Amino acid sequence: MTIASTRLQRIQQAFSIYRHKRVLVLLFLGFSSGLPLMLVFSTLSFWLREAGIDRSAIGYFSWIALTYGFKWVWSPLVDRLSLPILTSLLGRRRAWMLLAQSMVILAIIAMSQSNPLENLKSLAVFAFLIAFSSATQDIVIDAFRIESAPQKMQAALAAAYQVGYRGAMIISTAGALSIAAWVEPDSQVYNLQAWQTAYLVMAGFMMVGLLTTLFCREPDVETKEADEQEAQLKQQLSRRYPTRIAGLLAWVYTASALPFIDFFKRYGRSAILILLLVSCYRISDIVMGIMANVFYVDMGFSKAEIATITKVYGLIMTLVGAGFGGLLIARYGTIKILFLGALLASVTNILFAYQAIIGYDVTLLTGIISVDNFCSGIATSAFIAYLSSLTSSGFSATQYALLSSIMLLFPKFIAGFSGMYIDHFNYVSFFIGTSAIGLPVLGLIYLVNKYAPHPE
Repeated sequence: MTIASTRLQRIQQAFSIYRHKRVLVLLFLGFSSGLPLMLVFSTLSFWLREAGIDRSAIGYFSWIALTYGFKWVWSPLVDRLSLPILTSLLGRRRAWMLLAQSMVILAIIAMSQSNPLENLKSLAVFAFLIAFSSATQDIVIDAFRIESAPQKMQAALAAAYQVGYRGAMIISTAGALSIAAWVEPDSQVYNLQAWQTAYLVMAGFMMVGLLTTLFCREPDVETKEADEQEAQLKQQLSRRYPTRIAGLLAWVYTASALPFIDFFKRYGRSAILILLLVSCYRISDIVMGIMANVFYVDMGFSKAEIATITKVYGLIMTLVGAGFGGLLIARYGTIKILFLGALLASVTNILFAYQAIIGYDVTLLTGIISVDNFCSGIATSAFIAYLSSLTSSGFSATQYALLSSIMLLFPKFIAGFSGMYIDHFNYVSFFIGTSAIGLPVLGLIYLVNKYAPHPE
């Protein structure tokens, strides 16, 4: 066998993991998870800015996305509560997915009928409902992904999920902008119907996730340990309380306390170090992201230009980056690529500072968005794989919800002040600052790698 044929065979083996049926399912479910986020984040910021809402208000409005940071509060319900009728028909995970996806669709439709100039509060309420329902969907899809395959396949599932997720983000940003631009081609004129139409179409795209939920297979979940502990606790409590009350107390304890006890028991003191890393890993991306579309508007780019750049080049580079990230993780391990991803995510923000200096330049923006999306795909694939490795079977929904919530809380809070910061300083200072605040993450990864146990 020649060296060339041997290399070809290795490449084919590396890519063969992406042909697994579960990988395709996670691709579509990732799409369903990623679509709602931008509708209450950067796309909504674009809508509000074009409607004439000031930057400071847009920055504060972004705090609605903090809902994702508190999803651990109700994640125990997703882990342990069976839904009437739906659970018996679909299984626990698929039942919760179907409910959450239906709620997202209804909330987006309601938002599509809103007018921010007449009633900004009602728009905020509907945006919150989207965020809450979407966060619930994320809880159950994350658990579904972790429980769908063994640890050795998690990198591939994470990459497929990320491709779908990022692809949906492109659809809900570039796609929404394209639809709005098609309804109202004049980028200098605000047209409410253009945005309402865009959001209504986005509601239709959510059918991708709903149909996937109906036709995929329920994963096998190992809950024996949790069930046994609940039964033992119920028996102990029944000596002091009526049977129904004892059962309820045992269920609440098993659902809400045991996942956290299990996590800190497995990682000990290093759990705090792990949580600190999780809370800061995506800070550069998130703080920068809230003002990205506002920046494009202020630089003079039209909806059509932004949509074309992000839809074509951004999507392609996201797909390549996420897939490449999955292969890198399989080859070099999660921690090394986690470090690489954090470095890339921080450095690429400086490119936007350069764009702010140059101003309106379509070619430059195309290159910057392409590089940024490629690097983001690598970083997020590594981060998802790492978070997945930290959970244990039976508690995956609650533990992953805790980790992914912590991931968002601090960065989202800081991002809320981004508009005010830009008003007082400028875009160049803002982008350099978002790059700098991501550098300490590299030190945290080093400490976690040295002191905290982590499965590969």
